[in-house]
Amino acid sequence: MGFIDLRSDTVTQPTDEMRQAMYKAQVGDDVYRDDPTVNRLEELVAREMGKEAALFTASGTMANQVAVMTHTRRGDEIILGEKSHIYTYEVAGIAYLAGVQTALVSETDGSMDPKVVQAKVRAKDIHFPETSLICMENTHNRAGGMVVPLDVMKEIHAIGEMHSIPVHLDGARIYNAATYLKVKAEEIARYCDTVNVCLSKGLCAPIGSVLAGSREFIERARKFRKMVGGGMRQVGIVAAAGIVAVEKMSKRLQQDHDNAMLLAKGLNEIEGVSVDLEKVQTNLIMVDFGGTGLNGIQVAKRLKENGILINGSTAPVVRFATHYYITESHVNNAVQTINRVIKE
Repeated sequence: MGFIDLRSDTVTQPTDEMRQAMYKAQVGDDVYRDDPTVNRLEELVAREMGKEAALFTASGTMANQVAVMTHTRRGDEIILGEKSHIYTYEVAGIAYLAGVQTALVSETDGSMDPKVVQAKVRAKDIHFPETSLICMENTHNRAGGMVVPLDVMKEIHAIGEMHSIPVHLDGARIYNAATYLKVKAEEIARYCDTVNVCLSKGLCAPIGSVLAGSREFIERARKFRKMVGGGMRQVGIVAAAGIVAVEKMSKRLQQDHDNAMLLAKGLNEIEGVSVDLEKVQTNLIMVDFGGTGLNGIQVAKRLKENGILINGSTAPVVRFATHYYITESHVNNAVQTINRVIKE
């Protein structure tokens, strides 16, 4: 329909190279570990993350939930951010599936304060649950794609090691974080014991995430994946796209970041619209329309009528996302259109 789709990087479709790889993919029954393409993808991601092994899952939510289930026992407590994806957007799966409760930590620009994390670790007491997991997120979705600094991750991981508590990283956009930090993804993943890597956001694969960790952890996680319906049989047909995502698409994310900054600067010049440019680090932008008198739902309605898609809300702050299918021309068109329609 010709929309400029800025709702999320999840709207990306597989590239032509991915479609060809999917068409030609060798497949087998992955539950029997007979799918060579899945095996190759898992080995690739494990190597990229500096881990021993990896497990292909249907989604990032499945990868995170399987991770929590594998790390914990029912009745345990986990430490995580109050705005984290695992806590906010995964349908209380940690309670329903893993049977754990949460010790929530407020975040600043997506980062938890290591001192607060330390204070949340439970003492050994018959009245208390066991603290069995710490979760981080990088980049941080609800912080507008901001990157958690490596020194913060290092300090939180050290707290986990001190108390023999594993650390899981929701690294759905870990390659965006690596691009911003100008490091390999492995440099980020070294400060966690397990990591979820999403293939279907800015990397453009149609389906899937990969959970990486120690060989022993992945063996146990494989059974939980099966429990929640993740034994997907001839899944190499989509894993093939994941290989292209990691090998090729992870290398071009700076373009999305540049377009995000271009969009942010353009929107920031519109009367009544504001963007904190210092917080535009990757491909997500938090845009405040408060000065226009409009809320997010009203803005989204007007933009949709003019060929631009965003996710609105009752709040005046709206998230925009750039991705492979958003060009510099799209950005300039969007800025001009938004400038016009919010004044109507």
